[in-house]
Amino acid sequence: MSVKLNHRITGEGPPLILLHGLFGSLENLGSIAQRLQDQWQIHALDQRNHGRSPHSDTMDYEAMAGDVIAYMDKQGLDKAAFLGHSMGGKTAMQVALAFPERVSHLIVADIAPVSYKPRHDAILEGLMSVDLSQVKNRQQADEALQNYVEMPAVRQFLLKNLDRITDEEREQEGEKNESVFRWRLNLPVINDAYARLAEAPSAEGPFEGPTLFIKGADSAYIQDKHRDEVARLFPSATLRIIEGTGHWLHAEKPDTFATLCRRFLEGEEQA
Repeated sequence: MSVKLNHRITGEGPPLILLHGLFGSLENLGSIAQRLQDQWQIHALDQRNHGRSPHSDTMDYEAMAGDVIAYMDKQGLDKAAFLGHSMGGKTAMQVALAFPERVSHLIVADIAPVSYKPRHDAILEGLMSVDLSQVKNRQQADEALQNYVEMPAVRQFLLKNLDRITDEEREQEGEKNESVFRWRLNLPVINDAYARLAEAPSAEGPFEGPTLFIKGADSAYIQDKHRDEVARLFPSATLRIIEGTGHWLHAEKPDTFATLCRRFLEGEEQA
């Protein structure tokens, strides 16, 4: 059963749907939305169990693709271009493979249509270990994560998921709730579903429409050994590499990333 996704619509023109990665929200691709909204109507979505979208006990790519199709139906979008990063790239691929008639262009940022070994165990353990009943400010939450997540920038990204509980909400819940913060993420379900999120999209395909994979040169998520599977599922795919970037290529070099997207969506380079 689909959930009603939180979203933000900006700009005018042909629709372009943006899908964020694991532990993220629609804010993550905000800099790209700002650079493309002059020519496209941007639909930035919070995926289920993330951001301000509803929580659900079910989390796999089939369900997440169903959420996107339900959103398109609600908005009256017969067809749209897609841009997805990491987990969002897999959701976008699932949509393209299962509902090819709904996708005009597909951009996949730094992820391949394959299964991966677990990479986020420490992050999940760290997030689950934070005792929010004892956290009174973001600095305390950051300190609680330090033993699990070494890089400050990654902790800062993760802590964007902390939501302050309002006094009104606390009064409604009574004296039982003394916590100042809560997670927007549905951490228990994400933790339980993590193995499924590491899997490849389940649809068989192929999607024969124009497809662009963008890789961060310093990232290992897209490798030469993935080439055959990409070609099988996305026979029209082109790969572009952004030098000097890792997995967060859209944040590290947003101008370069947006230019590649623009050229592809405008048909300036064959895909």
